[in-house]
Amino acid sequence: MRQWTVDAFASAPFRGNPACVVEPLEAWPDAGWMQALAAENNQAETAFLLKTADPARFGLRWFTPALEVPLCGHATLASGHVLLEELAIGAPVVTFDTRSGPLTVQRAGDLYEMDFPAQSPTRGPTPAGLAEALGVEPQEVWAASYLVAVLADEAQVRGLKPDLAALERVSSAATGGRGNVGVVALADAGAAYDVVDRFFAPGSGIPEDPATGSLHCILAPLYADKLGRPAVSFHQAFPGRGGDLACEHRGERVLLRGRAATVVDSVLRVRP
Repeated sequence: MRQWTVDAFASAPFRGNPACVVEPLEAWPDAGWMQALAAENNQAETAFLLKTADPARFGLRWFTPALEVPLCGHATLASGHVLLEELAIGAPVVTFDTRSGPLTVQRAGDLYEMDFPAQSPTRGPTPAGLAEALGVEPQEVWAASYLVAVLADEAQVRGLKPDLAALERVSSAATGGRGNVGVVALADAGAAYDVVDRFFAPGSGIPEDPATGSLHCILAPLYADKLGRPAVSFHQAFPGRGGDLACEHRGERVLLRGRAATVVDSVLRVRP
């Protein structure tokens, strides 16, 4: 079995967010086996693909080292890259059947474009303990599947060193979810992007994620409204890597665009 490691939302190799993509299979393996391989890979996500009767349509499931998740942007982009670039399936658009409904990946110039469900967040009060967990007082707090804290400026976003255990407790109580938190601010004047953000996902077994498509399903409609235009560019400022996402809000959908680079083409010596 082949497996690729792909840096997604990456301006160059060793940037963006790594995901492992396992070659398309004839049947879903046991979930415990998929979880064990994801733990062995120890990347934010390992993506598993299922063949269908349509050569341009695949089942897709995502596993962190700790659990299966309902939506993952960067591993979807990585999967599209593997099918279109590494395996050269010859289709203009790849469709994935997932727990979040059908998702598509296609080329858009030198980028890949994904069509994902939008999550418009709701503004609410700052949950008790959030400022202490972050180490800074948010200007606004929004909630969808994740909690989102809007900070004063880019320096605050980049300088955060949160208490992850406290952050998980506070966010889980506030959203009823797994306890993951995005932080965001408008970019400094003159930056090559509009908005800067980070994503802490201790509830998914990931202390900090380098580039997170699902987060931007929330941030894209939020900042399209704040900036008064549908297209917004984001830089996810994971220390030492950083990911770049060009987003466009279209009603109930979000287009996520970014680059991808294969860094490892490997052979698995295990099978389900």
